[in-house]
Amino acid sequence: MAAARGLFLSRPSFIGKTILGFTRGLSEALVSEKFARRSGFLQSLDPRVRLVGVLALVIAAVACRKLQGVAALFLVASFIALLSSLDLWSLAKRVWIAVLIFTGLIALPAVFITPGAVLWTSPALGISISAPGVYSAAILILRVETAATLTATLVLCTPWIQILKALRSLSLPAEVVTMLTMTHRYLFLLMETAKQMFESRESRAVGVLSGPDRRRMVGQTAGVLFSKSMELSQDVYLSMVSRGFHGDVYLLHECRLASRDYAVLLLFLATGFVAVWMGR
Repeated sequence: MAAARGLFLSRPSFIGKTILGFTRGLSEALVSEKFARRSGFLQSLDPRVRLVGVLALVIAAVACRKLQGVAALFLVASFIALLSSLDLWSLAKRVWIAVLIFTGLIALPAVFITPGAVLWTSPALGISISAPGVYSAAILILRVETAATLTATLVLCTPWIQILKALRSLSLPAEVVTMLTMTHRYLFLLMETAKQMFESRESRAVGVLSGPDRRRMVGQTAGVLFSKSMELSQDVYLSMVSRGFHGDVYLLHECRLASRDYAVLLLFLATGFVAVWMGR
């Protein structure tokens, strides 16, 4: 990644930025695998317990109607992340900042249009901020932050194949699991192929291309990439079928529930129930 960055520092271009974007995406995937190999709270649990427990807490966060209950679940989610060897800075970069910006833009109109007690008024602009609007925006943002923190912690601390295995053990259709498996694997292959194609184009380009030439080159590259994707998907499917793949996910080490897993699962469910009871 450092070599690619140094290559394009002298003359930033669309192709250079695209290559850096693909490289950064692959690096993020490697970082996620690193978190999954660490020793921590979620890593020590059965994948099915992680999935069901996180899902229960997410449902509880959505069902809570009071800010106190959602705030308590957010603290629980942050505490689970810390126990799972995740640092708060990583969560802030990956989850909290992006969710705050995106959800904040969605919740912003509610601050002005929700009727109720007025907290602040601007005579010049003719707008006012109501207390119920601020409360509604705050609970929406906190709900999304809590759900995103829980799901991000689950994905970072659990290998993707274990998540799929847990979904399949919970009676998710094999067709859905197969699509998720192929999509996850193919995304990395697609990024690597596109990165190689852009690097090849950049190494053969002489001088600075004009705007129309750049757009034409990007269109041609996208067309070739789509054609290669269709051909490769068919080859991969035939290869998997010839090796006996029928849609089920198999692991070398089958997971077995221990007494600790049952206790933690009960704790997850109890926490979600208490949070919903507090937020009635």
